[in-house]
Amino acid sequence: MKPVIIPTSKQAMNLKKLILVLNILFIDGCALTHSASKSMSADLIIKNGTILTMNANKQVIANGVVVIDDKTIIAVGSNDLLATYSSLNTIDAEGGIVMPGMINTHTHVSMTVFRSLADDVPDRLQRYIFPLENKMVSTEMSYLGALHGSIEMAKSGVTTMVDMYLYEQSAADAVKEIGLRGIMTQNIIKYPTADGENARAKIDLALAFIEAYKDDDLITPGFGPHAPHTVNAEDLKLISALSEQYDLPVSMHVAETEKEFLEFEDKYGLTPIEYLDSIGMLNERFIAAHAIFVTDSDIALMKERDIGVSHNMVANIKSAKGLSPALQMHDLGLRVGLGTDGPMSGNTLDIIGQMGYVAKLHKLDNNDRTVMPPIKVVEMATIGGARAIHRENELGSIETGKLADVVVVEVQSANMVPIYNPYSALVYSANASNVATVIVNGKVIVKNKVLQTYDETKSRQMMIEFSDRVRAISKTL
Repeated sequence: MKPVIIPTSKQAMNLKKLILVLNILFIDGCALTHSASKSMSADLIIKNGTILTMNANKQVIANGVVVIDDKTIIAVGSNDLLATYSSLNTIDAEGGIVMPGMINTHTHVSMTVFRSLADDVPDRLQRYIFPLENKMVSTEMSYLGALHGSIEMAKSGVTTMVDMYLYEQSAADAVKEIGLRGIMTQNIIKYPTADGENARAKIDLALAFIEAYKDDDLITPGFGPHAPHTVNAEDLKLISALSEQYDLPVSMHVAETEKEFLEFEDKYGLTPIEYLDSIGMLNERFIAAHAIFVTDSDIALMKERDIGVSHNMVANIKSAKGLSPALQMHDLGLRVGLGTDGPMSGNTLDIIGQMGYVAKLHKLDNNDRTVMPPIKVVEMATIGGARAIHRENELGSIETGKLADVVVVEVQSANMVPIYNPYSALVYSANASNVATVIVNGKVIVKNKVLQTYDETKSRQMMIEFSDRVRAISKTL
């Protein structure tokens, strides 16, 4: 009979440690084997698309995959990613174009209620727009128009807008309800309007709006001084100081007409751009809409001050105001995005409809078909717009770590077949009806061309009823 060896207390302790280590190694080994057999879970996956990343290298990924978790893009690449990630919510792009959400860098979304009214009437602004606004603008109108206009933008692949109008907090309520991202700036003008007797009253509205929407996921409130000649210098300086204090954007019509340019030249011996700079308005929070009548020295100053520029081609040519040197600005490194202006100026709110005009008219203006190629126009519509609003680190391209604002454009419709170059197809062939899927902040708000966040028939009926009131009042003007 072999003797029984009883371990010392020290030996027993070492044995326990050994057993514990072996157990841990066994458990970890099982976990590793288990994780190797199962992919990581994500909230949403887009597959089978041609991805226009719009990153620094303008990378295009054929048969690509975008992986989204919560509000963020967590992976972009080939279909090999499907072996790494899985999701209960997968969108098959069916060979479509997957691109960043488009950014409308200047509009007045609530003005959808006046769309197509007196389109070609001379002095339309003074004869129709201002009188109608004085008689009809209210929180109800601002909300209703923004609701309807946001539906149009959502269904056309616009995921972010820069807006300026009266009662802007009401407009913001509607934009958020549809699920879009908005830089919403309260209109400030020295004349009496429906929402205030003077500029100071409207600044107070802006401050209340800022308080109501501070730290919101989708809505960024801001200041919208109307134009250099419609807000006095003292109020502009106050707006600039408040913008700095709250670190919020300023959106403004600038150098939009020849009359404005000549007025400032005669009164101050300065261009509108030089005037704004002289009172401290131009900085990285400033977004200049239109910028048609600008000089070479203006452009150099705009670049130095690092402002954003909104190029509103269709509205500008429809009103016969002129052609902005946006191509020159872009090529010199300014922050240039595309805008539609309000639906009473450009009528539509989709950026896809702007792109063909931007490409073709700059070619005509330069008498050179090689300038403004489609890739440059798509850049302005996406990452260019993000740069214009100084949010290129979050928006404007499909890259890991950026916010999940993504659009799928279908390529099955007759106007999209065949495709040899996806950029050309977007700029010269596509229209708003080709947008199939829209994702904002990781949430699908348009699926198979159907809005998911609001009943469109309800909005349409409300607009028709409101238009009867507009029609009755317009007949008296």
